[in-house]
Amino acid sequence: MADVTLKGIKKSYGAVDVIKGVDIDIKDGEFVVFVGPSGCGKSTLLRMIAGLEDITGGTLEIGDRVVNDIPASERGIAMVFQSYAIFPHMTVRENIAFGLTIAKTPKAEKDEKVMEAARILQMENLLERRPSQLSGGQRQRVAIGRAITRNPQVFLFDEPLSNLDAALRLDMRMEIGRLHKSLDATMVYVTHDQVEAMTLADKIVVLKDGYVQQVGSPMDLYHKPDNLFVAGFIGAPSMNFLDVDIISRDANSAKVNSKSVAEFGVDVWREGLDQTSKATLGIRPQDLYPVSEGGLLKGNVTLTERLGTETVVDIRLSDGNRLLASLGEDRIFEHGQEIRLDFDHKKAHLFAPATQ
Repeated sequence: MADVTLKGIKKSYGAVDVIKGVDIDIKDGEFVVFVGPSGCGKSTLLRMIAGLEDITGGTLEIGDRVVNDIPASERGIAMVFQSYAIFPHMTVRENIAFGLTIAKTPKAEKDEKVMEAARILQMENLLERRPSQLSGGQRQRVAIGRAITRNPQVFLFDEPLSNLDAALRLDMRMEIGRLHKSLDATMVYVTHDQVEAMTLADKIVVLKDGYVQQVGSPMDLYHKPDNLFVAGFIGAPSMNFLDVDIISRDANSAKVNSKSVAEFGVDVWREGLDQTSKATLGIRPQDLYPVSEGGLLKGNVTLTERLGTETVVDIRLSDGNRLLASLGEDRIFEHGQEIRLDFDHKKAHLFAPATQ
């Protein structure tokens, strides 16, 4: 396996800059997930690592080699695509062995590697089937098996589960997590699915408009987002944002107030807030809870989603702002019912309007 290092990586298509200077260090054996909205450049970045896209600027290293000008076939990588990319006229065995066949690997060695991949993926009984006889999840396992037999330095995954239904995504997510632990492999994974990112990653890279917004562990990004975009992108349902006025402050905390939030203290301080009397308050839906009286927030229920283990409540505050609360229990609320809410002030976030 190998480290992957991106230094000042850029990608342009003519006058259009897609990747605008990205620096990322991926350690040997690490599982790194690229996330971000559509068009942020995450798949382009992955394809540049794979050698399927030319690099406009910067340096890409895999192991101890600069690979900017090295063909994809010589980079020591294996890529698993969203569309599986397996051959319909071949059996599972032949598909898994395809790379070895092209490389003219001796038959005994080829058979051994195919059986080892099939054992890891628990598909020994499927080797003689054709893709038309397989489920979507099984087809994706064939594609992963073909990658395993190449014994690559780095595994690359480009939204491999997006074509699967919810149940299969869960199964395959667990499969990929087990695969990473059993192979102790360097893996780079692109997804738009936060659950995949949060559950699989050792480290998440959040991208927006061709720039890296934040790099960190899933819990670092969830509890300590660097900016307004990361705070709103990581976590489901998304973080609630309210405009507030800063009444007073000291080195580590502030008191804030708004039309919908009574005066209270916030312990999280942000660089840049010293220059403003305004701020954006961020509250995660999971940190809100109903109270029978008092409460810092008051509004009326507009929609309730009962999910069994939790209830997501859409609330219209008295000043017209919308708020989502995710309550860790099954609750019944009537449309239009008044609700009062409070939250843990230590878990609230403040963001400076100018810098976000």
